[in-house]
Amino acid sequence: MTKKVSKRYVDSPTRTVSVDGTDFVYRVAGEESGVPVIFLNHLAGVLDDWDPRVVDGIAAEHWVITFDNRGIGASGGATPQTVEEMADDAIGFIRSLGFDEVDLLGFSLGGAVAQEVVLKAPSLVRRLILAGTGPAGGVGIANIPALAYRSQLRSLLTFRDIRTYLFFTSTRNGREKAKKFLKRVKERKSDRDKSISVASFRSQLKAIRRYGLQDTPDLSRIQQPVLVANGESDAMVPSVNSAHLALGITNAKLVLYKDAGHGGVFQYHSEFVEEALRFLGD
Repeated sequence: MTKKVSKRYVDSPTRTVSVDGTDFVYRVAGEESGVPVIFLNHLAGVLDDWDPRVVDGIAAEHWVITFDNRGIGASGGATPQTVEEMADDAIGFIRSLGFDEVDLLGFSLGGAVAQEVVLKAPSLVRRLILAGTGPAGGVGIANIPALAYRSQLRSLLTFRDIRTYLFFTSTRNGREKAKKFLKRVKERKSDRDKSISVASFRSQLKAIRRYGLQDTPDLSRIQQPVLVANGESDAMVPSVNSAHLALGITNAKLVLYKDAGHGGVFQYHSEFVEEALRFLGD
C-alpha cells in the first residue's frame, strides 16, 4: 500500500543535528516510519540540487532524508579530502539520527561515499542504489577534476549551468531535458541552502582524484542487494564503471538509460523512480 506523503520536498523545512559537535543540515520527505532512504549527494551538490521529482517519487512509499555532509552547504566543519573520511561523516550523521539500519541512494560522488559506507559499516545498510558512479580506481574517475574545471570555464563563457554539460548529452533531447531539470531544482523559493564554497569544492575534487587513483576493492564484499543506474553515455563517470560495479557486486542489477549521460536518473526520473521503488520494496 502506498503511504501518505507528509510533505513535498520543496516545502520540507531544513533541520539540524549535531554530529560529533558539528551541525549537519538535512531535510525529510515522506512518512517518517520504516527504514529511511538516505540520499548522498554529487560533487558540489547541496540540499537544493536534488531533483524534487526523484525525492518525492521515492518518498511516496519511503521515508527519504537528504543532508549536507561536513563542510557542504549550511553544514559546519571543513570538507574532508578523502572519500573514506566523507563516509565516516555520513555514518556519523546516520547514527546521530538514531538509525541502526538504512537504505542508501548515492549519486556520483555520493555513490562513491555510499560504497565506502557499506564497506565500513555493512550492518548499517539494508539496500543500496548507486547512480552515475563507479568503484575506486574506476575508468576515468581520476580525470574528473580536470573535466570539471574545463566545464566550469565553458559554463562561464556560455552563461549556461555547468550541469548542462556534465549531466546531459549534447543531443536535442538531452538539452531539452537539461532545461527541465534545471527548472525543477529551482522550484523551492524560500529557505534555500547555501551554495558550496570554493574551498569545499576543491576538497571534493582532491578526494575524487585520490579515489580514482586507488586500487579497486573486492566488490564482492558488498553483499547487500544493489541497483546500479546510469545513462549509457556518461562523460563524467564513464558508463563502463556502472557495468564494472554490476559485475563485481554479487547481488546487483544494472539499468542504463538511452541518450542519457551522468544525470540519467534525473533525465528519466519517472522510469528511475519506478525502478527504485520496485527495488526498495522487494
